[in-house]
Amino acid sequence: MSLIKWDPFREFNTLPARLAFWGKDWEEPLSTTTYVPSVDIFETDNEVVVKAEMPGMNANDIDVRLENNVLTLKGERHFEKDAKEENYHRIEREYGTFTRSFALPRTVNGDKVSAEYRDGILKIVLPKKEETKPKAIKVAAA
Repeated sequence: MSLIKWDPFREFNTLPARLAFWGKDWEEPLSTTTYVPSVDIFETDNEVVVKAEMPGMNANDIDVRLENNVLTLKGERHFEKDAKEENYHRIEREYGTFTRSFALPRTVNGDKVSAEYRDGILKIVLPKKEETKPKAIKVAAA
């Protein structure tokens, strides 16, 4: 159902930080890893809903596109330097640009999509087409 760019070396980027304990390896080079927002996708009778975790971002840094039934999320989570780089002991939060794409069912009505960003969560609601919604059929007794 989803198209995800897989990076086989992603876990290797964070391996030294996982092996080091606080107070050791003060000379560890500072680096940021690739940011990939976590996503939940669920479906109701009337819509498909996508929720993506994007804490610390601005709505202006997020681009949502729906093209040929593929939903694409693009954006950038900026590294904010609150202190001088040499004063950091460890950087574990992920930063950088990201792109996530998801194939959607043909039942989605692309003309009525809505997106809302609040409290670090991007919520995209994709209503279903009227003709694809389930309809109850009453059975008459003979």
